[in-house]
Amino acid sequence: MGGVRVVTGRPGQWKVAMTEYRLLDKVQAEEMSSRLAAVLEETGKVIVGQRAMMEGLLLGMITGGHILLEGVPGLAKTLAVSTLAGAVDADFRRIQFTPDLLPADITGTTIYNRETGEFTVKRGPVFSNIILADEINRAPAKVQSALLEAMQERQVTIGGQTFAMDDPFLVLATQNPIEQEGTYPLPEAQVDRFLLKLKIGYPDRQEELAILDRMAGREVPAVSPVIDPQGIAEVRGAVNAVFIDEKIKGYILDLVFATRDPEAAGMDLAPLIAWGASPRATLALTQLARAHALLRGRAFVVPEDVKAVAPDTLRHRVLVTYEAEAQEMTSEDVVAALLANIAVP
Repeated sequence: MGGVRVVTGRPGQWKVAMTEYRLLDKVQAEEMSSRLAAVLEETGKVIVGQRAMMEGLLLGMITGGHILLEGVPGLAKTLAVSTLAGAVDADFRRIQFTPDLLPADITGTTIYNRETGEFTVKRGPVFSNIILADEINRAPAKVQSALLEAMQERQVTIGGQTFAMDDPFLVLATQNPIEQEGTYPLPEAQVDRFLLKLKIGYPDRQEELAILDRMAGREVPAVSPVIDPQGIAEVRGAVNAVFIDEKIKGYILDLVFATRDPEAAGMDLAPLIAWGASPRATLALTQLARAHALLRGRAFVVPEDVKAVAPDTLRHRVLVTYEAEAQEMTSEDVVAALLANIAVP
């Protein structure tokens, strides 16, 4: 593949220089970007506005990461996931999480066969390409954790047998804010396994008018598959071939390490941060920055790519203290402060 090296004159001014270590060239990057644009265009037949949400879902799909969507009921979280699945020629399953759901209802179980006298495995709905875990925080922790092995190891163990997940395998989970009645907070170990946490807000007046005109009293428009698993695999390969300069890697490390030791970064945030981001966040920022660059048709990463994906990557990986809560400071506020103060290369 063709490739680039990014060099700078001064911070904020980036230019491209061709090198002998060729990774991904401009033409290839633009071709991959057009594929992704086709997916966004197809989903736009149904989803009005919410561009950031749809791009976030797409970034997760092309990096192989799971996504958690949070928002109050009625903001089209479920519709967005099912619409994206419709634009992908792959298997799709929806699992509605409820308080009486059992782990076996997700992963599967063993069934005794009287005729043969043997136990056979019945696979659960988790064995699919795209999983919609709808209202995941409506079920207790033991049910939520049933997805842990599948999400991290890409495999499920049933009755002593281990089964590999199909590729691609993507969990797109929705949840209502934990302040809503009848919800359970997700275990921290599971939250960290989500590549992104997207917070969904209300549409503006013009967008809501468009929703009214498009949806009121009418059937939801149909979407057609515009990409298949092979196409997803090719885009993922292109993501890995996007060039990232050592200075950008240093910037990513500066951001992550500042969540753990803000004083070393010259910021008075230590009393507000209980736990900083793990190395998984470093890997996530790197891959998402590459994917964001590819989405924009570039074969190289610039600092703006990191800044664009950092809030959704870090908001669920930075835990604030009770002191921060007393000051009405959220993890989003902490991440915003880091992005505003960490020097950009």
